[in-house]
Amino acid sequence: MKALIQRVMSASVLVEGDIVGVINQGLLIFIGIEKNDTPVEVEKMINKLLSYRVFSDSEDKMNLSVSDIAGGVLLISQFTLAADTKSGTRPGFSTAMPPVEAESLYDTIVESFKSKHSDVASGVFGAKMQVSLVNDGPVTFLLTC
Repeated sequence: MKALIQRVMSASVLVEGDIVGVINQGLLIFIGIEKNDTPVEVEKMINKLLSYRVFSDSEDKMNLSVSDIAGGVLLISQFTLAADTKSGTRPGFSTAMPPVEAESLYDTIVESFKSKHSDVASGVFGAKMQVSLVNDGPVTFLLTC
């Protein structure tokens, strides 16, 4: 599993012209689900994401997590993060989890986030989405489990 996180001042996602998710200050998280990902790895990643220190404290050091600041979390499924890009000039997707299984795991991710954090929004699995954000920093990290 891969999670590309961006610290944002705000972010939103549209599907077919309708806003389906919006947050103010917090984390925009793109999730790439791979073939061998399990519910155990999901919980490990969620705990890591909620405690990952990317927000500044009073001394301007990255010592605060999204949980510490009670920030928003916007989750977006993005299978392209699971692409194999090691060779050639076209990504391969043999490492991505098949859509039916990935959707089930993504739903688990969203529900688990909602049970652990108060401000959680999400996109729609498999939909063509338009994501807008105001990046804060910019601060961007790729996390893996």
